[in-house]
Amino acid sequence: MGKLVSTVFVSLDGVYQAPGGPEEDTSGGFDQGGWTFPYGDDDSGRFITGVFDSAGGFLLGRRTYEIFASHWPGKTDPADPIAARLNTLPKYVVSSTLTAPEWSGTTVVSGDLAKEVTALKERTDGELQISGSGALVRSLVDLRLLDTLHLMTFPVVLGEGRRLFGDGALPTRFTRRCGHVTGAGVSIQTYDLAGRPEYGSY
Repeated sequence: MGKLVSTVFVSLDGVYQAPGGPEEDTSGGFDQGGWTFPYGDDDSGRFITGVFDSAGGFLLGRRTYEIFASHWPGKTDPADPIAARLNTLPKYVVSSTLTAPEWSGTTVVSGDLAKEVTALKERTDGELQISGSGALVRSLVDLRLLDTLHLMTFPVVLGEGRRLFGDGALPTRFTRRCGHVTGAGVSIQTYDLAGRPEYGSY
């Protein structure tokens, strides 16, 4: 069975809203797109490329899928390892309304999320990877289906936007596997889901 692995970019105040550029994701009036750009360096680039090297398929929420589908199909340089994998490996988009995806290799997942994702994990050779898609990540954490979370925390507070874990999230414990801080100050930490929190007193 493949592992379900998520990579999420977050601000210090937990915002995960699409970071790529000013026009990428303005939903809810968000006008701070491009917030990760000043922190891009070779360290983070190597990490992201390494993550994609382990991909066997991609699971995406509807909003992230639409952002990706408007960009990556036009990137056809075979030397681009991220574009090559996104354009050739299977893609699964969770949606109850999308019926005719145009990005080649896309399958719509619209049934019972737990059942469908469990089946996808079983038949994926390599990691089934989620990029962004915070609402989907939260649902999969709550369902205890996410195996690993790569959390890239950028040294910036945005003060608005969608937050990865807010009120109502199911209490969950993670175990840190590894991590480092890039030269630009981005904390990259890898966590494995470990179940419910443990409690005690001092």
